[in-house]
Amino acid sequence: MATRSTRDWILHVDLDQFIAAVELLRHPELRGRPVVVGGTGDPTRPRTVAATATYEARAHGIHSGMPLRTAYKRCPEAIFLASDPPAYEAASREVMAVLREFPVRVEIWGWDEAFVGATTDDPEALAAGLQRAVRARTRLTCSVGIGDNKHQAKLASAFAKPAGVHLLTSDNWAETMNHRSTDALWGIGAKTAGKLAAHGLHTVAQLAAADPADLARHFGPTNGPWYRYLALGKGEAEVVTTPWIARGHSRETTFEHDLTDKADIAHHITKLAGRVARDTIDAGRQATRVTVKVRYTPFLTRTRQAKLPATTADPAAITQTALTVLGRFDLDRPVRLLGVAVDYAMPDDQPALDHLD
Repeated sequence: MATRSTRDWILHVDLDQFIAAVELLRHPELRGRPVVVGGTGDPTRPRTVAATATYEARAHGIHSGMPLRTAYKRCPEAIFLASDPPAYEAASREVMAVLREFPVRVEIWGWDEAFVGATTDDPEALAAGLQRAVRARTRLTCSVGIGDNKHQAKLASAFAKPAGVHLLTSDNWAETMNHRSTDALWGIGAKTAGKLAAHGLHTVAQLAAADPADLARHFGPTNGPWYRYLALGKGEAEVVTTPWIARGHSRETTFEHDLTDKADIAHHITKLAGRVARDTIDAGRQATRVTVKVRYTPFLTRTRQAKLPATTADPAAITQTALTVLGRFDLDRPVRLLGVAVDYAMPDDQPALDHLD
């Protein structure tokens, strides 16, 4: 390989089958077997879905978001485990701490992925070093994509799976991507790809060659040109290291049996609002708005919201507002899911608290 000059690179570190991998560390006897993680781990319970599945389970067509009952039908011999978010959060923190020990900039995007900004003449060596350190410290493996921007790096990490390193830059973009369907691009899903196909744009190459003005007419002045921008391999190249601050928090419950009694529905909203309020207090935050979500059978979802009378973390105020919002729903049909969410006051808007008892 020709010697490269030192320049800026973007790497996307994506932990391999992260949730399942954490579970396999706790249950090493399950390695090599199809394992599905989700809900309480009981595939006979209705309305629970898979959070993740091992590669062995995926070979049977099981994937994230699939109902556990369906997963069981596809692979009765699979091992089903309950989801344990605190364990995954702890494992994620360990990984991100390892990444931050390198002379790089780290932007966390979730439990299992982060963008890394680095100035180097050998990004592949850096990627391999990150992989070795993560594995040595956490026993987890990761795939690393390398690109000129986040879009390229994100796609490259998918090509690198599992536990590999892949380089996707402007130099090899056309060779790697032009023949692929437009939904191979990060930010274009199946629905948008269908609309593009109806317009005669089936591949990345066709979208890249499309007239921006024509795209703007058919897909809007913002989205249309943006789709072409993605097809050309463009993307954001800044890694933001500012700590992420949650803008809100929610709790929701899917019921095994539909709710039809209004008092019962109000009781569950009260419980959810109380939990959200406690979470808000634990987070040291203040709430400004309450949102209630109701999902009717079979799958019709409605949300309503209201601003709190004052910025607060008071459970009584949050609960009363949630019940007031609930009163705006038509509850004459069965309910399968309820949720309560709050918007947080952001730090610059947070009122001073030193005057409070």
